[in-house]
Amino acid sequence: MQFANQPLAERLRPGTLSDFIGQEHLIGEGAVLRKMIESGKISSFLLWGPPGVGKTTLAKIIANTLNRPFHTLSAINSGVKDVRDVIEKAQRNQFFNHPNPILFIDEIHRFSKSQQDSLLGAVEQGIVTLIGATTENPSFEVISPLLSRCQVYVLKHLDKADLLKIVDMALTRDPYLKTKDIRIEEDEALLRFSGGDARKLLNVLELVVNAEESDIVTINNEIVIDRLQNNMALYDKNGEMHYDIISAFIKSMRGSDPDAAVYWLARMIDGGEDVKFIARRMLILAAEDIGMANPNALLLAQGTFDAVHKIGYPEARIILSQCAIYLATSAKSNSAYMAIDDALAFVKSTGDLPVPLHIRNAPTKLMKELGYGKDYKYAHSYDKNFVDQDFLPKEVKNHRLYTPQNNPLEIKILERLKSLWGKRYEK
Repeated sequence: MQFANQPLAERLRPGTLSDFIGQEHLIGEGAVLRKMIESGKISSFLLWGPPGVGKTTLAKIIANTLNRPFHTLSAINSGVKDVRDVIEKAQRNQFFNHPNPILFIDEIHRFSKSQQDSLLGAVEQGIVTLIGATTENPSFEVISPLLSRCQVYVLKHLDKADLLKIVDMALTRDPYLKTKDIRIEEDEALLRFSGGDARKLLNVLELVVNAEESDIVTINNEIVIDRLQNNMALYDKNGEMHYDIISAFIKSMRGSDPDAAVYWLARMIDGGEDVKFIARRMLILAAEDIGMANPNALLLAQGTFDAVHKIGYPEARIILSQCAIYLATSAKSNSAYMAIDDALAFVKSTGDLPVPLHIRNAPTKLMKELGYGKDYKYAHSYDKNFVDQDFLPKEVKNHRLYTPQNNPLEIKILERLKSLWGKRYEK
């Protein structure tokens, strides 16, 4: 059958909002994006979310629903010239009363500053309506002038119910799969390997079905795992392991294995991964997993991010390797990460407690008369630059949020805190 040669994910790509599964917070009845589409007037916007949740599909549905010309560019293989060609074509068609086209840019976070600059005028003048798709935080990757002209809509991972709807749709609607007797005995592995990614889910389903010569196909956890282990290259034909490999890289550094860290780094470099993406993840790990055990790790990671941003491949590989090895071999602590999360939870549970009067700012005479800043003790006026006084609201006095962990630097920190605060740090 000819259609069996087309990937299942492409065969099942929804063509209308009613067929689109997931993202109810954006396109459900009365949701913000749906209301904008139904009004027939859309402004430029960015779709930010993980892979396989419908960013490209949603852009195409919008263009079809509004009967707009649709141009698509990939930031991986398109340059400034390609952007300008689309804009010039849109400008020419303005004279024939054509609706302004939708320009969809996939992976817009990979566009350089000059490429993004080339979009500004056309977006501002309404020559094109820009829809950008990104898996990265637009605040980091999209230039401010362009970001200010676009709404940002966040797409979420698909949940179990959404994924099962997609499986059911594949089995009941796909012309090829309908010719087979497919029996799903277990779906845990099928869903687990999808990672909330619809395209990944359909790739796994297709791979398992195609591996069976019979028209009777049984799917269970053991069969899914076996088929994937034997066909991992096919499973990853569209780069589906991108997030699996970065996860392995992070976990290897967190687990203090420099050999594994460099191996996964090499896999990413060999695959052409964006140097900023790698460096940003190391920057996060330096604070989250090393933190107070070695504060210099954050400085090195920041230096690495700045350096590779300026240098690029191939030399950036050496800088990334040095940083990865340093982070992997460093002492580990997540005390700073745990402290801020505990503090945020504590703030939510205790509410907006007042700032103690003695540590309030007192820039005016009235504030001083009201007691702001009264009895504050200036630490540097005391022995060892310390004096015992309260800095927390009285309702939560002496509450502990930071717990030093068992590494050489934090052991010293704990001893100092004990010497200063006594019993507060002895429990």
